[in-house]
This record gives sequence, structure tokens and C-alpha cells, in this order.
Amino acid sequence: MTTPTSSETEVEQVVEATEATEEVVEVVEDDVELDLDALIDLFTPAKNLRRGEIIDGKVLSKTSDALVVNIGYKAEGIVPMREARSMDEETLEGLEVGDEVIAYVINPENEYGAPVLSIDRARGEQGWRILEKSMEIEETVKGHIIGSNRGGAVVEAEGVQGFVPLSQLVGPARELYVPGGEEPKEGFVGMEIEFKVIELNRLRNRAIFSERAALQAWKATQKARLVKELTEGETRKGRVTGISSFGAFVDLGGADGLIHISELSWEPVKSPEDIVKVGQEIQVFVLRVDRDSLKIALSLRRLQPEPWETVHENFAVGQVLDATVTKLANFGAFARLEGGIEGLIHISELSEETIEHPRDVVSEGESIQVRILRIEAERRRLGLSIKQVPEESYRPEEVGGGPVDVQEFANLFNGDNGEE
Repeated sequence: MTTPTSSETEVEQVVEATEATEEVVEVVEDDVELDLDALIDLFTPAKNLRRGEIIDGKVLSKTSDALVVNIGYKAEGIVPMREARSMDEETLEGLEVGDEVIAYVINPENEYGAPVLSIDRARGEQGWRILEKSMEIEETVKGHIIGSNRGGAVVEAEGVQGFVPLSQLVGPARELYVPGGEEPKEGFVGMEIEFKVIELNRLRNRAIFSERAALQAWKATQKARLVKELTEGETRKGRVTGISSFGAFVDLGGADGLIHISELSWEPVKSPEDIVKVGQEIQVFVLRVDRDSLKIALSLRRLQPEPWETVHENFAVGQVLDATVTKLANFGAFARLEGGIEGLIHISELSEETIEHPRDVVSEGESIQVRILRIEAERRRLGLSIKQVPEESYRPEEVGGGPVDVQEFANLFNGDNGEE
């Protein structure tokens, strides 16, 4: 048997020591791994709740007096049933373990160390936050009318009561509202309306809504869509929604276009009300579409033939017609025939006598009789005469018996019959 040397003995001792150390390390590592979750819980500070905070939780249990909710705090939260009245019976009975709820912190820690929570107040607080966000991004909100007063309608939305002033009520709600503080008409209370939030003051519990602003926003969206779809020159059906001194507004399906007074008729129009009425449905011609300014110009007269295009169908040289003097000039008077055609009565054709100015014979707005001397459709000119109205021998049917030669007829009135 060989006796180990001192150097071999030292090596064996080192190996044994190393193996022992490795075993200790493995044991320590196993312990750390096993207790890691406990250590995290031990050294992580408890969550600090604040009064008024809105938190999420999960139902742990339910009794007739309260809900017990896991909120990730060192103690479970308690929701007394008196703080869950906003939940209807069916919803409350249907709550099961694990269902999520949103709660408002009434007291971060009661005498037993448990947070006291409220589902009712959470809904109200959450409603304020939703309304604040809607106001910030200018989004519309829906709510229900729950009452009225002398100034307007009381509306509830997202658990918050707000007010819609009478000036901001439109449509069916405005029609059913009764001023003077009397009871509104049937159907007013409970009606759903869409509105925009125009003022919020959480501290004063004040919320002001506007149904009119929501309608205007909807119309702006509709107008942007319609402007993209419209094509100049097409015909659309619309409804007259308003009349002003300069024209009429027509709803084309969510967006209004304007018919300028000059586009209502080929004849001069004193008032748009002489041509159209509010509520009347009409066909309109799309004259211009400005996609940058979202303006739509419409026309009513463009759906009728331009008077000069049919002048030869409606008028003939030699005709005696009723007319209205429209304007006076040094060289004569302008007169308008039926249909919007306007012609000139030269100063020499106003009277058998020599006059210095047309005002010596006629005045603007006066109704007169004239005879047609010349028709120049291409140049849009019409020659008229007052002094030759009585000349019965110059009726068109007596000149040649067929189509009248304009120049020939004019020569007759000028005294030129081809003879010296």
C-alpha cells in the first residue's frame, strides 16, 4: 500500500472543500428561488391610496351589506351597499367573484385598516372625466332629458346632471319645450339628445351643454362630405331652409347651399320670398363648389332656358307688348319685356316730338306699351319704340306674310322704303 504524499493530501482537501462550497451555494440558490416572491412582497412598499382616487378592483365576495373587492392593496376594499345604489338589482345580483368593478376611494383606511369604497361616486367622477375629455377633443355626447325649468332643459349624461339653455335647444326638443316654467309637452322628459359640452366646473357642480353646437358640428361634417361629392353643373333636390334679403338657403341633405337673389330668376327679383318659401322642396342647379371654403353656390334660373336663346320663339318684329321702364340714359330708355328680355327705346323713338331727355316722356318703373323694331339675338339687343305703337299698318302679319326681314322692317320705321 502506497502512502500518499503531503502534496496529494493537500489537493484532496482542496477538492473536498470546493465540492462542499458548491453544495452550500446550490442550497442557498434554491432557498432564494423558493422565497423570491415572498421577498418581493416583503420589500415592496404598500400602495398608497388617496381619497377621491378612482381605482379598478375584482369582486372577492358579496353579502347583503357590502361587496369585498380586491384592489391590490394590503387589505381588501369594502363597498357598502348604500354606495352601490347606481347599480340596478339585476346587475347587482349578477355580480360574481372575479367580476371587475370601478370604485371611488371614500376613506383610504378605516378603523380596521380596510379602504372604504363607493361604486356610485366612481360613476359620477368617471362621468365628469368623460365629459372633460369630450370637451377637450370637441366630441359630441348623448344624454337624456330628465326635467325642465324656465331657462331650458335638465339633462343627465354619464351620471352627471347638466343644463341646456333654451337658446341651445333645437329640433324636437325645442318644439316640445314649454316656456314660462310650465310642464313640457309629452315626450320631452326622457328624450335622448346629442350635444356638445361648452362649460364644466367640477367644484361648483356646473355643466352646460349645447344641442345647437352638436348640430352645427354635424352639419359641418356633412357639408365637408357633400362638397367632395358635388359636381358643378349637376341638378340636386333640396329644401328651402332660410330666406334673407340677398338670397335663399337650400338644404341638400345635411349641408346648405345659397341661391343668390340674382340666380333665382332670369327676371329681376325684388324679394326672394316672391320666388320661394321656407320648407318648399325644389330642384336646384349646382353653380359652383368651393372645396376650400366649403361654400356651395346654387341656381334656380339655370334650370330654365336663357331668355335670349328662345327670343325668336317668343317675340317677333312688329309685335306690340307691355313693358316696364327699367333705366333712363341720355340716349334713350331701357324697357323690360315679359320673360326678362330687356331692350332699348332710342330717344328718337320715344315721342313724335323732339325731346331733350327721356325723362320728359317716361320714368323708371312706369308701365308702357312698345313695338319691337329689331331683334339681334346674337348681340343680345332689342330695338323698341313707343311712338310707333299706334302704327297699325306695321303689324308683322302685314309685312310680306312670312318671316319678317329685320332690316326691311327697320327701314320702314326709319322712313327708308327704297325710293328716292
